[in-house]
Amino acid sequence: QVQLVESGGGLVQAGGSLRLSCAASGRNFIRYTMAWFRQAPGKERDFVAAINWSGSSTPYADSVKGRFTISRDNAKNTVYLQMNSLKSEDTAVYSCAADNNPLIIAGAQASEYDYWGQGTQVTVSS
Repeated sequence: QVQLVESGGGLVQAGGSLRLSCAASGRNFIRYTMAWFRQAPGKERDFVAAINWSGSSTPYADSVKGRFTISRDNAKNTVYLQMNSLKSEDTAVYSCAADNNPLIIAGAQASEYDYWGQGTQVTVSS
């Protein structure tokens, strides 16, 4: 069993930056493929970014490419999402997720992920 706890959300002006963190409990964090998803009010949950165990695979949603960067520190059992040039449409609850498989290619489908955090609110004011 893995527990995921997100932090780093908040209110920021358009054009600003935030860094989200997701701390994972349990063993063998290095085995997990990790991802960030987001859900805006009244909308479905969307994929944002993912990272495989080694960091060699980091797919992004088209809407965040060039602005967001996902990374991980396996020694700290933590995955990060650096968000730059934020836009009002980035406003959402951001959740991290873990897939208990050391994949070569990180997946973008929510159904692939076994564990989820509670989420952290990101609000971008225009």
